[in-house]
Amino acid sequence: MSTKKPYLSVIATLILSGVAGAVAAGEVPASFDASKCKVEYPKASLMNEEQGTTSMSFLVNADGSVADSKLEKSSGFKNLDKAAIKGISACKFKPGTKDGAPAQTWTKIDYAWKLD
Repeated sequence: MSTKKPYLSVIATLILSGVAGAVAAGEVPASFDASKCKVEYPKASLMNEEQGTTSMSFLVNADGSVADSKLEKSSGFKNLDKAAIKGISACKFKPGTKDGAPAQTWTKIDYAWKLD
């Protein structure tokens, strides 16, 4: 086992689409600035060199807070999935809109865990 610390690169991608794949007319999903959102790589996952992409959906309130979350597709590792949901749920979102006004909306996010 190598003694040098692995550098990690984590990429968050916001997919602009509704949960069911159809966005209602005049609806824009919530978004967030991934560079301002801290998600910690679980220590056990680092040690085991686990990587993958966690696909999730978040229900974001009109004030930008997260009301609910769902795991859509696992990265293949429970620790990574839990960390992604926990970290993204704590982020401040730019609320989605319905007919131009801030509103509660679902948004999908893929969070890629990658060790460099």
